[in-house]
Amino acid sequence: MSCLMVERCGAVTFKRSEQNAIQVRMLADGRLSTGHAGVLLAERRGSYPLIDLRILKTSAQQGEVESGTRRKVKRLLSFQRYCHASRLLRGLVPHTPGSLHLLDDDYLGQAAHMLSKVGTWNFDIFLFDRLTNGNSLVTLMCHLFNVCGLIHHFQLDMVKLHRFLGMVQEDYHSQNPYHNAVHAADVTQAMYCYLKEPKLAEQLSPLDVFLGLMAAAAHDVDHPGVNQPFLIKTRHHLASLYQNTSVLESHHWRSTVGMLRESGLLSHLPADISQDMEQQLGSLILATDISRQNEFLLTFREHLDNQDLDLQLASHRHFMLQIALKCADICNPCRVWELSRQWSERVCEEFYRQGDLERKFDLEISPLCNQQADSVPAIQIGFISYIVEPLFEEWHRFTEPSLLSQTMMGHLHKNKARWSCLRCAHTPSDVQAHSHADEPNPKGGGGEGENIP
Repeated sequence: MSCLMVERCGAVTFKRSEQNAIQVRMLADGRLSTGHAGVLLAERRGSYPLIDLRILKTSAQQGEVESGTRRKVKRLLSFQRYCHASRLLRGLVPHTPGSLHLLDDDYLGQAAHMLSKVGTWNFDIFLFDRLTNGNSLVTLMCHLFNVCGLIHHFQLDMVKLHRFLGMVQEDYHSQNPYHNAVHAADVTQAMYCYLKEPKLAEQLSPLDVFLGLMAAAAHDVDHPGVNQPFLIKTRHHLASLYQNTSVLESHHWRSTVGMLRESGLLSHLPADISQDMEQQLGSLILATDISRQNEFLLTFREHLDNQDLDLQLASHRHFMLQIALKCADICNPCRVWELSRQWSERVCEEFYRQGDLERKFDLEISPLCNQQADSVPAIQIGFISYIVEPLFEEWHRFTEPSLLSQTMMGHLHKNKARWSCLRCAHTPSDVQAHSHADEPNPKGGGGEGENIP
């Protein structure tokens, strides 16, 4: 197998003039060397150099971060990974410990039954992920592409499609409590529900549906589990590459383009069409940058106030796809309590892990990442009040309102009330009077949304 080993350098390059990715992802299943006494990091999936703060110089005077730009990485060619997936498709169960095994008929039947109700808002993505043995994203996307007629319309090669989706799912970091493939599947299921809204569905083209589902599935691919400010203050090479602007979102997009090209999924289409699809995917994924929340919210509100949305225009349909994706990305508080609570605990756990790293290495602890000061209820109340409610109130107006929108707003208000009760139950009476002063400022850039790119 040594013939399949190649040396790759831990950098990402692209032509700035054309904004087309040349090399946006390094191939998976390798080990990173920090260059310090031969320290090796554990094997992991994905192209993103693992955030390892052992490379930080702990001297308070220096506070420097060694550049990882030229760190050399050994990677296996994707052909080997693809062969592994092909063995699964042929029914040959691998013998290596911890490998995925084929599902038995009973589990497949339950998963198929769930897929028959994939358009319902109470869809339990956690259960679906268990029933598919951790393959929720691939299984869901294959199903949705089929029921939406996208495979036939775009004449997609099923082998290439499965390969691409497998690469996307694999490049999500399973060790992340929140930003993992299950989150991507959850956002994709929500996006499908939004695309079915009568106000949208009757106007969307097959290309719109394709872009919406693809962007939802890949919008957080290769997420490192830390936010943009963390990458900036640790001088990560991606922060430098993308000039501290939409760093994670740009990386998610470029990684997706790299996987599209590596899989050859769109290779049968004319070059100008495939390049346009890549650019539109980028526009959708970049819209999930929470720092642009007010920009999109104000534009959306203005369109609704002026009643000038014309969904027969491609540009207006694309804008609504951006809004739909933004809603899908932050829709957890609009789910039933049992699902919403799990997502809330997961995202806060990811915040707290970042805060623990920052504390360990004498870095300033980011907002909402201090487990001793930032409780889950307080974080969720601020997130709902300043990020979720304003956007979904406008979505509610847009749908006029639909049954789904009414259901979501009902869950949102009930969940906010439950978090308020929990905060009161866990907050001493003498400090409750000060709790509102500590809530995130929606214009201050320190809210939960900044940690959920």
